[in-house]
Amino acid sequence: MATTLSDNALDALAARLDRTRLRRDEPLAPHTTFKIGGPADLLYDATSADDLANAVLAARELGVPYFVLGLGANILIGDRGVRGLVIRNTARHFAFHHDGRLWVESGAVLARLIPEAVVRQWSGLEHYVGIPTTIGGAIWQNLHFLSPAPARERTMFIEEIFTSCELLTDTGARTTADRTAMAFGYDTSALHDTRDVVLAVTFQLTRGDPAAMHRVMQENLSWRGAKHPWLAVYPSAGSIFKKIEGVGAGRLIDQAGLKGFRRGDAQISHVHANIIINLGSATAADVRGLIAVAQDAVWQKCEQRLEPEIGFVGEF
Repeated sequence: MATTLSDNALDALAARLDRTRLRRDEPLAPHTTFKIGGPADLLYDATSADDLANAVLAARELGVPYFVLGLGANILIGDRGVRGLVIRNTARHFAFHHDGRLWVESGAVLARLIPEAVVRQWSGLEHYVGIPTTIGGAIWQNLHFLSPAPARERTMFIEEIFTSCELLTDTGARTTADRTAMAFGYDTSALHDTRDVVLAVTFQLTRGDPAAMHRVMQENLSWRGAKHPWLAVYPSAGSIFKKIEGVGAGRLIDQAGLKGFRRGDAQISHVHANIIINLGSATAADVRGLIAVAQDAVWQKCEQRLEPEIGFVGEF
């Protein structure tokens, strides 16, 4: 789809941003874990916290719609793409301190950060191995994982090691928010109710034994490998529907006989019924069609309403 931005808006944005990292009519599918999505009018790679803040402020001041994109997990981008400016957060600088504090920019990829912590013998991040997310995405949803080992069989939340974060607020101010201000909950944080953007995060890690951390990582990866379709082979957005206490959305979909059900190249996974996979050329329309089928089937059979957990971005 051709850009809907005026030439004046394009020129004004280009004047504020690094032109070498600004692309027009850029397909977004390659920038998501689902491998689905139409083009962005403009895509900009923000490579530092300051760069990210500048891009957001430029879009706000010029009245250009914008969306901040991390790894592109837990979202479905529409087949018609995204109007305005998509800011891809690739700000990945980090620093470990002698007291276990870790300062890291919000675009850092968790999978690349975990080995850096383990080799330095700092524990706290290893529980989230195998989960595709940036640090900003982890804070947005209060990243969590049910650790499988018998001695640690509880849900681990990222808030447990969170100390503070630097935010760009609705008003354009840069401020620091502590754990209380972030109002963490299950799959949520204060970020869901504002336009605040996380620029950088500080975690408090603890001294750990690398062998023990590697054991945790191996156990968690084995558990995920048995319970979830492999993302490298079957692109997905993770869990499609929100958790239903005491029941489980995936179990309800399975009971409705929908495992393996297919719409185009989108399929409800045989491995985990709350995950829709892309078999190769699935469209956003295919996925939304499957979502509607699952919601209707579960309501008809169990009178339970499935509510999507993923975000829907752009034009469908």
